[in-house]
Amino acid sequence: MNTLTCLHPNTPEAPLDLAAMLGPQAWSRLPAAVQRRFAPGHAAQTYAGRMDLRCSRLGRVLAWLAWPLRGPLVPHCRRDVPVDVRVYPDGTGGVVWSRRLGRHTVCSAKRAHPEGGVLERTSGGLAMALDVFEDLGALVFQSRHYAWSWGAVYLRLPQWLSPGRCRVEHRDLGAGRFRFTLTMTHPRWGVTFEQTGVFDDPVEES
Repeated sequence: MNTLTCLHPNTPEAPLDLAAMLGPQAWSRLPAAVQRRFAPGHAAQTYAGRMDLRCSRLGRVLAWLAWPLRGPLVPHCRRDVPVDVRVYPDGTGGVVWSRRLGRHTVCSAKRAHPEGGVLERTSGGLAMALDVFEDLGALVFQSRHYAWSWGAVYLRLPQWLSPGRCRVEHRDLGAGRFRFTLTMTHPRWGVTFEQTGVFDDPVEES
């Protein structure tokens, strides 16, 4: 498989439609609150919560190496960190996730991947191709591979240079709350990053 792919930025991007990606049966198994939070054209919203962050020594090194490219990884091990997550449309069919974890801010945009699934990309060009699926009532994003994306260039990165397979889970807890969990697991070095926390949904609180 070629690692260098040419994308076509002049081609209009399809809106990020997770319901269509999952299919009607899987989408219907998600709680109504999750469907609303991830519906196409979702209005801008900010979620506040607290998270526990953990990374291995390898994870810390990778986070610092990725930082010049606006890498989204946090090189800290801390508990009960205040977090604000602002979600808003990017104006081109994608959705921006801006996360403030204490004094650390990371930002990425999710768009439909030309080859299926989701493409999540930072402003510095680091990217993940993600599969999206439902698992026991939770919405899950799981990485297929990592890449560097800039303009029409899409360069897949070797697995050894990655922090491992990324799994992100959004699980509704009811009563206007949900749990976010991110785990990255390297095939040789084990878990490199682990983040989990509970957030409040201001729409359900109002």
